[in-house]
Amino acid sequence: MAKIRMALLRGVCQMPAYAAQEEGFFLDEGLDLDVEVAATAGLVPQKLSADECQFAVMPWTRVAVAPGRPLVLLAGSGFEEAAIVVRTGLQEAEVQRVAVPLRGGIKDLTAMGLIRTLGWAKAEILRQPSGDGVIISLFGQGVDAASMVEPYATMMEALGVGRVVRRTGDLWKGAPGCSLTTTVAFRDRNRETVARVVRAFVRGAAFVAEQPRRAAEIASRYIGIHPRFILEALRRNRPDVNALRNQAAMNSILELMRELGYVDRMPEGFLDLSFLDAAQAAPPIRSSLSS
Repeated sequence: MAKIRMALLRGVCQMPAYAAQEEGFFLDEGLDLDVEVAATAGLVPQKLSADECQFAVMPWTRVAVAPGRPLVLLAGSGFEEAAIVVRTGLQEAEVQRVAVPLRGGIKDLTAMGLIRTLGWAKAEILRQPSGDGVIISLFGQGVDAASMVEPYATMMEALGVGRVVRRTGDLWKGAPGCSLTTTVAFRDRNRETVARVVRAFVRGAAFVAEQPRRAAEIASRYIGIHPRFILEALRRNRPDVNALRNQAAMNSILELMRELGYVDRMPEGFLDLSFLDAAQAAPPIRSSLSS
């Protein structure tokens, strides 16, 4: 058994990893996987660089511009994953304060891109240290709108707190979000381990698509909200391991990052889909947990 650690976040975009862990897909690949749920996406690049974990499902935009040890994307997961939610009782034209997490993630970039199309150029941007802080700001009526991922956007609508007015896909069709990631150094030293992780992850994504109710129950233990919200969110937004193949959308997002001053040049060499290609070409295997 190869012992490895994976850093995850909370959201629909993480569900292939949740499912692969709970359904024994990593075990089937001879992997003793230890999962850690990080407090916020901003902490994950440092964990990878410090070898506190060897894999993560994290925003692809943070991979592209990660300082220090280079990171590499292996497979997609999040798909058009962020949503702009306006507080119940307000019209879009009435929005004056918008909660957005720290810059560089897809929630931030979706907000920055959509603010122009929503006519919110003069709105105050309230930066929060995490996605949780953004959700609390909207729930506590400290802001008029907020950028968040699923299943929280669906939860806000179901609870009557707000309504979704735009999604990432309204700006960048097919845009990827959180994606399976490792370091370049680990990939180069441990190619067979990387291949096993990607195969298990791809099986996890297929499980989410084929058994959404069971997948929602699994995810509830990681995300911490009722499965009914997660199941409803899956009807609107599902993970897609091929999301990283949407190069046009990715280029548009990187161009916005350069325009905003997040990067001074277009990053390169942060994408390796060879393991995903091989995993999708491989015949399916039966889970040891179901035998």
